[in-house]
Amino acid sequence: MTHAKFAIGQLVDHQRFGYRGVVVDVDPTFQLSEEWYDQVARSRPPKDKPWYHVLVHQSEQVTYVAERHLDKSADSSPIQHPQIAEYFEEFRAGSYVPSRSLS
Repeated sequence: MTHAKFAIGQLVDHQRFGYRGVVVDVDPTFQLSEEWYDQVARSRPPKDKPWYHVLVHQSEQVTYVAERHLDKSADSSPIQHPQIAEYFEEFRAGSYVPSRSLS
């Protein structure tokens, strides 16, 4: 079994697109449709490695990203996203604490 490099609540940077975000969910392998993969995942990242749901900083966007495109964010400041409160109860020491209802 593959272990995820990033955890829920961790701040990440997208290597190719330069945005910062916070992980809200982790899939151990690719879970969307083949059609989505063919249309969106142009670099053909591996489907058998972890994929992440990420709230994008200063946006309303939620992305689905292959692990190989993410790095731990060097910026430890909070993310600004309208859905933060739906997933996390607080921001502490450079990461978000998931809401009790999610754990």
